[in-house]
Amino acid sequence: MNSPTSSLHSQSDVCIVGNGAIAKTSALGFAQAGHSVTLLAPAAAPAPADAAAGAAEQPWDVRVYALNHTAHTLLSTLKVWGALDAERVAAVDSMVVNGDGAQPGDLAFDAFGAHVGALAWIVEDRNLNQALDAALKFAPNVHIVQGRATGIASDDAGVTVQLEGGASISSALLVGADGGQSWVRGQCEIGIDYRSYHQRAVVTNFSCEKPHHGVAHQWFTGAEGVVALLPLPGQRVSLVWSAPDALADTLMQETLSELAVRLGVLCEEKLGALRPLTPEMVKDVPLVLIRPHAMTAPRVALVGDAAHVVHPLAGHGMNLGFADVAELLATVAAREAQRGIGDARVLARYARARKEDVFLMQLATDGLARLFGTELEPLRVARNLGLNLLDKLPMIKRRLMAHAMGK
Repeated sequence: MNSPTSSLHSQSDVCIVGNGAIAKTSALGFAQAGHSVTLLAPAAAPAPADAAAGAAEQPWDVRVYALNHTAHTLLSTLKVWGALDAERVAAVDSMVVNGDGAQPGDLAFDAFGAHVGALAWIVEDRNLNQALDAALKFAPNVHIVQGRATGIASDDAGVTVQLEGGASISSALLVGADGGQSWVRGQCEIGIDYRSYHQRAVVTNFSCEKPHHGVAHQWFTGAEGVVALLPLPGQRVSLVWSAPDALADTLMQETLSELAVRLGVLCEEKLGALRPLTPEMVKDVPLVLIRPHAMTAPRVALVGDAAHVVHPLAGHGMNLGFADVAELLATVAAREAQRGIGDARVLARYARARKEDVFLMQLATDGLARLFGTELEPLRVARNLGLNLLDKLPMIKRRLMAHAMGK
């Protein structure tokens, strides 16, 4: 049920603030576990002109996610994965990481070596959100409120979110799933460590002359940042170029045909000539590291980018968010009978369970971004030797793959 804000007071077990995939997944998860849920989201934007077009006619979304097995399992359990448009989902069968310089190292992972059917799946943001929206329409006990929150108050009885216009929402647990600039996190006075990478992720899509065979390619280029080409269905690829700000300005001013020529230096041997998909679309997103000092506050749990923002070079920002949701749902379900879902000990268990996984991903992505961002020749040689050495250590490779897949 959807409703605008009003002067009414509503009560539910869980209130979730946010309107992205992580917020919607949280709402579905709690509802299917038998809890009443209020999903508080900003007023919906007007639907794009092509929203009613058939799937085959829709342009390819430039915002895509490489979803791992944790995300796949959660979305399957919630009956969302099967509702995705399968013709617009591409399996990643292998991944090749390339170094830089005169003697670049390389590192390859494949699904066969990991004993799985796929390493990950590339899913468009629109495809994922359409499936979640459809599931929410049939979810029991989900009340969707479109409005703007103005304040939070918590006590032993619960937590109340005040809305513009005098409405309020009371619940036993408040979930902040409202992104990197989280309003919920700010209201709870949770401090953050913030650092800009002085880079922007430039994203767009191309068709490729040669089949990609389900291979995700990544190039560490030193001064020009990190270039990733992810497989889309058919002979199409999605570009994520983590470029320094000055280069990102240049890339955004160029035509996509000029951008394709730049990429040809890296990928023509493997993918052939690239051509922009029509209609041509490109976006850029500033890249930052955000480490909140806590993932919880009294009766409040943070999930997704509200709880952590990492560099996208490993493609796991969204996967960390799905893992947050899965852990929060499991922790609440496993609580003792005498404890409510917003109990301090329950939330402390959730934070403790997520601490290592989040820390390791932050450490890995930040460390790699720093290591491969330097132009010092000794470090360039060392990092390429490291890639080659790691490629010859199957046990360590399997551990890395298992962690990346969420297994």
